[in-house]
Amino acid sequence: MITKDTTFWGYRRANGRVGVRNHVIILPVDDLSNAACEAVAHNIKGVMAIPHPYGRLQFGADLDLHFRTLIGTGSNPNVAAVVVIGIEEGWTKRVVDGIAKSGKPVVGFGIEQHGDHDTIMRASKAAKEFLQQTSELHREKAGVGELWVSTKCGESDTTSGCGANPTVGNAFDKLYGLGSTLVFGETTEITGGEKVVVERCRTPKVAEDFMAMFNRYQDVVNRHKTSDLSESQPTKGNIVGGLTTIEEKAMGNIQKIGKKCLVDGVLDKAETPTGPGLWFMDSSSAAAEMVTLCAAAGYTVHFFPTGQGNVIGNPILPVIKICANPRTVRTMSEHIDVDACALLQREMVLDQAGDQLLDMMLRTANGRLTAAEALGHREFVLTRLYESA
Repeated sequence: MITKDTTFWGYRRANGRVGVRNHVIILPVDDLSNAACEAVAHNIKGVMAIPHPYGRLQFGADLDLHFRTLIGTGSNPNVAAVVVIGIEEGWTKRVVDGIAKSGKPVVGFGIEQHGDHDTIMRASKAAKEFLQQTSELHREKAGVGELWVSTKCGESDTTSGCGANPTVGNAFDKLYGLGSTLVFGETTEITGGEKVVVERCRTPKVAEDFMAMFNRYQDVVNRHKTSDLSESQPTKGNIVGGLTTIEEKAMGNIQKIGKKCLVDGVLDKAETPTGPGLWFMDSSSAAAEMVTLCAAAGYTVHFFPTGQGNVIGNPILPVIKICANPRTVRTMSEHIDVDACALLQREMVLDQAGDQLLDMMLRTANGRLTAAEALGHREFVLTRLYESA
């Protein structure tokens, strides 16, 4: 059981935030810079490149989201230092300047007028210095309320809404009372349960903001839907797992916010919350996309309940997987961090399941690798709003 006196050991950054990992990352601004970033990571053992396929000819809100995600990723407290590489000096500087506001070491290199060889050499020298500097940083004691915890479920089935998701909800209720900063999302997967979320909003303004985000996503879905949405919501995997409608899936999804939490605010994609409490983030229901957005928003630990089994990880955000499906725990045991099967087998009550998850959260915050980290899952997927120019 956690209390206001519960602590963990983390890395306190210059801006006061506390991280649970100490990564030095090599961050490409665009797809053309992936090779150079991966070459630097090959040269300097212990740093991590985060390649991605976008960053050329985006515009408007899509470009703003691209920069917000990259800057947020570099600014995350789980990151100690950043080397940014881009094809163009101007956009590279924009990312560097944004990350620099967090107070952490960051440097950028543009490939144009230098080429790969020179860029890789200079960036490798900087990465080596950052890696040695950050290797001397020490963990220090921090209160559990300083942990920022996100959640998203995936490959859901009946055991998700009845077991794994309520386990997260119980843990969220306990963290909420201790002043933690929490987030949930998956906008389309709340369809049919949106009124339940509205009733949980702290103020009419928060409810209005939530419905604005919800309706915005519904408009997109309605503009592009076909006569058969079974590949999307609910997925055919959900249906095989016993979920027959999106409303059924939504009510299980909402179990993750517990019974006591109120929705204190609404965030756009990859937006950083301005205070503690439970936040709703407008986001895709795609696993890797939302976890990437949570990392970019500054969250440092992630709860991922799954029914049918999901292998998702993230380069900088530890993903703790919870499952209450005995078959999945048996067949995909290497991916499961918290076995909650005893809850549905009536060998454990919900409070015990929540405490079990919180214990794993603290062990993860103190340095234990999650299953996804141990297996090398580093899914980093940027959200796109529309096609490039």
